[in-house]
Parts: sequence; C-alpha cells; structure tokens
Amino acid sequence: MKLSEPEVRRVAELANLALGDDEIGRMAHDLDEILTYIDKLNELDTTGIEPMAQVLYDAGETATLREDRERATLGNAAAVANAPLAGSGYFKVPKVFER
Repeated sequence: MKLSEPEVRRVAELANLALGDDEIGRMAHDLDEILTYIDKLNELDTTGIEPMAQVLYDAGETATLREDRERATLGNAAAVANAPLAGSGYFKVPKVFER
C-alpha cells in the first residue's frame, strides 16, 4: 500500500505535527511499512480463535488485582497539592492547541 504525500500531510495535520518536506518522505515510507505489516497480519488464519473481550483472565489466587472497596475520595486540595501550577482547585496546564 503506497501512501500519497497529501495523505501523509493530512495525517500529520490531524496529529498536530509540523513536518518538513524531508520528514514527509520519511514518514510516508515508515507508514507504508506499518500498513504493509498489518496487511501481512491480516493474512493469518484466525478461524477458531475466540475474540478477546479483555486481556484479564480468571487467575484465581494468583490474581494481582485488589478487591474493589468503597473508601473516602481524595479532595481537591490534596489532589493538586503537588501540582506545578494549580488554581481554584484545578490543575493548570500549558496551552496545547493554537489553531
């Protein structure tokens, strides 16, 4: 499967990546290799294989998950106590989107 340059540019735009012309060529090659590998995986015969609903299994006594129990919630002050920047009980983060 060969990706066109406009398709790679669109994927980069959706991922909010600013790529140069040389990076576009490299990404087109890398994405093409990934899609080729996925096509190869699709050739596998998976008849008789049950789909997985989740990755956890009934492990009995060897399970590493704790029992769900109701307990007191963490308050806003405690939650943001170690935040680099907080205000009004919320985490403050740098602006990500500038479009």
